[in-house]
Amino acid sequence: MQPMTADRRAADSDALARDGVDVLVIGGGITGAGIALDAATRGYRVGLVEKNDFASGTSSWSTKLVHGGIRYLPQGDVPLVHEALVERGRLLRNAPHLVHPLEFVLPLYTSSRQPVGLPFAPPGGVGLGMLLDIGLGMYDLLAGSHNVERHHRLTRDEVLARAPALRPDGLTQGFLYADGQTDDTRLVLAILRSAATVGARLMNYAQVTGFAAGADGQLAAAQVRLTGPQDGGRALTISARHIVNATGIFAEQVEAMTGMPPHLDIEPSKGVHLVLRRSDLALGDDAVVLPETEDGRIIFLVPWRSRVIVGTTDTGSGDLDHPRADVADVDYLLDHLNRSIVQPIAREQIIGTYAGYRPLLKLRQGRSTARLSRSHEIVAGATGLISISGGKLTTYRMMAQEVVDRIAARDNNRTPCATEDWPLAGAVGWPAAAEDLATRTAALGLSAATTAHLATSYGTLAQEVLDLVAADPALAAPLAPDLPAIRAEVDHAARTELALTVADVLERRLRLGIEAADHGVGAAPYVADRLAAILGWDAATRDQQIADYVAYSTMHAAGIAVDRS
Repeated sequence: MQPMTADRRAADSDALARDGVDVLVIGGGITGAGIALDAATRGYRVGLVEKNDFASGTSSWSTKLVHGGIRYLPQGDVPLVHEALVERGRLLRNAPHLVHPLEFVLPLYTSSRQPVGLPFAPPGGVGLGMLLDIGLGMYDLLAGSHNVERHHRLTRDEVLARAPALRPDGLTQGFLYADGQTDDTRLVLAILRSAATVGARLMNYAQVTGFAAGADGQLAAAQVRLTGPQDGGRALTISARHIVNATGIFAEQVEAMTGMPPHLDIEPSKGVHLVLRRSDLALGDDAVVLPETEDGRIIFLVPWRSRVIVGTTDTGSGDLDHPRADVADVDYLLDHLNRSIVQPIAREQIIGTYAGYRPLLKLRQGRSTARLSRSHEIVAGATGLISISGGKLTTYRMMAQEVVDRIAARDNNRTPCATEDWPLAGAVGWPAAAEDLATRTAALGLSAATTAHLATSYGTLAQEVLDLVAADPALAAPLAPDLPAIRAEVDHAARTELALTVADVLERRLRLGIEAADHGVGAAPYVADRLAAILGWDAATRDQQIADYVAYSTMHAAGIAVDRS
């Protein structure tokens, strides 16, 4: 599997400026990554540029679910749910180390009226269980052969056995259904590494600043400025026969750079999550659905890695480049959580928060963001720029296929899409290789928790991490005292996953920014030292990187510590 390295990035930048590409993708989130992989597997010369780090925007701040979107069924968005359920099944097959089934407990109370977004409330709640049974049956049916498992009813006692944190008063029954879970950022990295292996040239910290058009008015090149720690602001021009704008919430801004009015109409919606310790919430391996709020939203309690994620909100936008949870966001989630559980969670028990913006497509004025379309839209402007926005993490592959189908139609290229059954990086030979991985980690003295962490983060590519430990046993040491990540992963991130900053490692490659109680600040000096050694930083760059990460990590504490005196 082709590694993504700083040296390759430098060589790719030279090659992109010298030779150009057939397809240039702007945006290194999951949609752009999927387009790069699809186009490369059809034989196109592909370049991808991302203004920050890969998956540093919306694609790293999700609820970590690969799901059909059960709440979209009551809204009548059956095609979206069907597409997402089919794609969920493909992801479970194509990335079994990264995407795994997760069971959800959906409780019903005597006070329940419109759970999971039902458009009406049965009088007195009569027949509510039957309606949900029918809806979940449709959810199973729409998945077809890709279904994970059929839903079934739970008695009151069965609900409490699976979700003892829930308050028992008024609880009548519940349902159990299955969806999927992933690490969103690691999924993006797996797609990108797969794309690199089939020839795509990938560049993070490469911001498009403008376009150049040919005599026919069609875009012929993108002007790009490199913004990595050691790039010095280098500028280059990348010629391309096709340019794809996959920048999510920024898609309108990129469209406007062509000098033509944007076709897309995007309403960014902020989703905020709280991060808690599992022990504080008494949550096991099942997720829990808090089925309704007074404003018609759904809140999930999701066990993820060592923590529990509580979310999400669905509110208006703010600073798109620096999304953060404010006091009102935290109050909203904490209030609804504490209404539903036996032991209330205090503000000081929150480890951290994170926030991101979804690129929702505006349907008409006056609609709340909770009701805007989760579908995607592909538009081609007069300049030839293809723009895509909207959609869900789960449906990224289908979105990418539709974009590359558009390109192929322009070229009369009949090469079919190959990604329906394309194993992502780390998936080839998995899970058969899991036993060999466990044997080797035990021989190297690594814990069972670290073994599980490496398996679900890298799949078969975990052997690359173990090779580093075998060469230097000191790299087996943990990065944080209560978490399974180890020092070797820092080297691996820099040597194979194109991590160029401390935040790239701690926030996105290893997720300590979310998981660690100190958001990875304690590990920042070690990470900076390793990156300095691998990437050739001077002392000033090392110190600045640590300072930048400490400042960045404070976003995870936003909205938590509030003096109400």
